[in-house]
Amino acid sequence: PVDKQELNKTLTFDYHVQHSHKHPKVFIAALAFSYFGKTFAGATMKSSFTQLERRFGIASSTAGFIDGGFEMGNLLVIAFVSYFGAKCHRPKIIAIGCFIMSLGSFLMALPHFFMGYYQYDTISFTSNNISSFSPCLLNPQDTPKIKGSDCDHKIVTSYAWIFVLLGNLLRGIGETPITPLGISYLDDFSREEDVPLYISFLHTSAMFGPLSGFLLGSVFARLYVDVGFVDVDAITISPTDSRWVGAWWMNFLVAGVVTLISGIPFLFLPKSLDKKEDAYTTGLLAFLDKYLVDIFHMCMLTDMFFPLPPEFFKSLKRILGNKLYLILLCSSLLNSSSFIGYITYQAKYMEQQYGLSVSRSNFITAVAVLPVVLLGMFLSGFIMKKYKLGILSATKMGYAASFIGFAFTFLYLMLGCDNHPVAGLTVTYDGPVSLWTCNSNCTCATSQWDPVCGENGLTYMSACFAGCKNITRLKKKTVFHNCSCIGKADAALKNSSAVLGECRRSDECSKNFIFYTIVKAVSSFMYSLGGVPMYMLLIRSVPQDLKSLAVGFMMLVIRSLGGIPAPVYFGAVIDKTCLKWGSKPCGQKGSCRIYDAVQYR
Repeated sequence: PVDKQELNKTLTFDYHVQHSHKHPKVFIAALAFSYFGKTFAGATMKSSFTQLERRFGIASSTAGFIDGGFEMGNLLVIAFVSYFGAKCHRPKIIAIGCFIMSLGSFLMALPHFFMGYYQYDTISFTSNNISSFSPCLLNPQDTPKIKGSDCDHKIVTSYAWIFVLLGNLLRGIGETPITPLGISYLDDFSREEDVPLYISFLHTSAMFGPLSGFLLGSVFARLYVDVGFVDVDAITISPTDSRWVGAWWMNFLVAGVVTLISGIPFLFLPKSLDKKEDAYTTGLLAFLDKYLVDIFHMCMLTDMFFPLPPEFFKSLKRILGNKLYLILLCSSLLNSSSFIGYITYQAKYMEQQYGLSVSRSNFITAVAVLPVVLLGMFLSGFIMKKYKLGILSATKMGYAASFIGFAFTFLYLMLGCDNHPVAGLTVTYDGPVSLWTCNSNCTCATSQWDPVCGENGLTYMSACFAGCKNITRLKKKTVFHNCSCIGKADAALKNSSAVLGECRRSDECSKNFIFYTIVKAVSSFMYSLGGVPMYMLLIRSVPQDLKSLAVGFMMLVIRSLGGIPAPVYFGAVIDKTCLKWGSKPCGQKGSCRIYDAVQYR
């Protein structure tokens, strides 16, 4: 007779033996998608940066603080997740992390649904007969209402950005377990010859996240923020207008769905698989285990509950006493800080310098920058492996590539554009007619920013500042006539007309943008080409037993001193170049409408 219980055990064992080899491949596929999801969500935040400033009426430094919330959340839990997570069901911990990332993304989109419709500052005429109004008002009591100047939603619009900050904080918390627990799980149950290929596949998958995120951000930035809820044909601004806000919230909804889906497969993976004993596993896993322990120790601010071993402080003193390591650490911190500031504000730079829309800036970032960065990272690893570069050769390669990239960066100073000609801000009023004679009788609100483009190629802050007396409107095109401040060179005192919106940039500025794009692609490629050799140099600058501590300390320094403050102080410097601030409800300062392009550059 056959013992049914023994038979069931045998069949169960045979099933796991036959199918256990499939789990690493399933896990690597799930982990690769989670890598894609986390970088995709990060790119949606970067691509929505300018729109968040405009929608919430905040300065660049405040937006930078919101962006740094991701690193704050990451640092809050990285010690506990890295150390204690390895002792738990790692796939389920990763799944929970993905779900928290998803929740954070949804929370970031939430303000859109309770803030009400976006109201940009513009003159709102309530009469059906638009020609009865004159932008140049002779009586202060005739001043038309400025849309968005009421205080009905003052509290909501002033502090709604906190939800985006909290969502980004949650996104940082949720992202934490993916890399340390994912790599350690992968190394535990994979064959020696497969692990390098798997890790390469993970990093390649991660690079497609920013590419997709910026492309999607480009599409949504072309859609008006309240698309589907308001009559888009009634909107008088275009995507190139500094008041335009795209459908930023759609970015976060898609990111939330992607990260939510990425966590589901981990729920069905086992806690452990059959151990693949080999030399590589013991080597890499030992390094990872010690790395996680060192990260845990460094993040502990007190040893009340987690006593630090005496040898930890001795090891830390050894690496801090290594002059080469300190030089490389400072260099890595400076490079990382500059890169973080650059990638955060590069779209904004193109908008202000060359007059691009948010949509086009995101598209250029996706197709001209990210692919060459991916190519540079791949080639650097390939060159080091093929030619078996030692520490001296890697040093020369890293510094040479970084120096060339840095040299190309200086070309940005010669490829910018002059200040956009705006009467009263960047240039004086055209012709012999001064401000006091051409619009001195007009009652113009100095807080207004509803720009018009005159026939003389000059932009005015509003039709009132242009001294316009009459208006005609045909569909979406609004034309102002009898403008006393707009004159032509041959007849300076002759009245002229203006159209709603800013004037286009010069042809020379458009040519400079083409060269700027080429230079930016080359410099990005060179920087990425030198990144891997410099990282390997840092690893090889310390003894074998201190490698994990060196890597952990470097990541801690870069995240805390680079990832968090860099967007804030970059934004603060950018704010100093603002020439005209927008207005929030009840007159508070909003986001910047126009910058000094020369100082910005």
